[in-house]
Amino acid sequence: MAEPLIVVDRITFAYPGAASPVFQNFSFQLGPEDHLGLIGPNGSGKTTLLHLIMGLLRPQAGRIIIFGNEVKTEKDFVPVRQQIGLLFQNADDQLFCPTVLEDVAFGPLNQGKSPAAAKEIALATLERLGLSGFEDRVTYKLSGGEKRLVSLATVLAMQPRVLLLDEPTSGLDEKTKHRLIHIIQELHIPFVIVSHEPDFLHHTVHNCCHLHLDHCEIKPVMLEEIYHEKDKVPNRGATSCCFGGPDRLVNG
Repeated sequence: MAEPLIVVDRITFAYPGAASPVFQNFSFQLGPEDHLGLIGPNGSGKTTLLHLIMGLLRPQAGRIIIFGNEVKTEKDFVPVRQQIGLLFQNADDQLFCPTVLEDVAFGPLNQGKSPAAAKEIALATLERLGLSGFEDRVTYKLSGGEKRLVSLATVLAMQPRVLLLDEPTSGLDEKTKHRLIHIIQELHIPFVIVSHEPDFLHHTVHNCCHLHLDHCEIKPVMLEEIYHEKDKVPNRGATSCCFGGPDRLVNG
């Protein structure tokens, strides 16, 4: 069996002043072939887990091992952030340059690529996501859906080994959601998606993981159960689950 790329080993984490921890003696793994959905009610630690993996938060106990190396300090996490791409929940937290091309080229430049190489990578990534012609667009004038796709382009331009997506469909219309589904289906790297949207997870992940205080439970998760996690049960008899091979949308 292949070694996991990410290991969260018996960590405890609590926010300052919180009455109880988010995680206590919690463990989690991500393997090289995993396409995993994270589910759970608000406050269960989904975003917190992604931020712990990226070193944006630090556990009070336990270990985090990434690509075979234990990471503890800011110095340890610098190379991790070069190899794991995090799509933030809010696109405005990800975009800070005047134009789209500058934003998408920023990551490759930060990795040491030459300006010419970074521009080439940025243009290719924009084309891959159907964003050709956006190069000179002013970032803050983009629509919410356009910002979300450009944010994903900034992450993919860094050619990450692992992708972490935090509520990637937030604020998207149905057309853009379907476009995002097709993009994700074409990825050939392991990824984790935090989402409350069952249909989106059903089309993009292999397994769903329900977060608990001390473990991550991978099980056949019915669509009704995902809706229940956000206290909104639809009035239809959904029987599909997020466990096993996802149905694929048909282009057309």
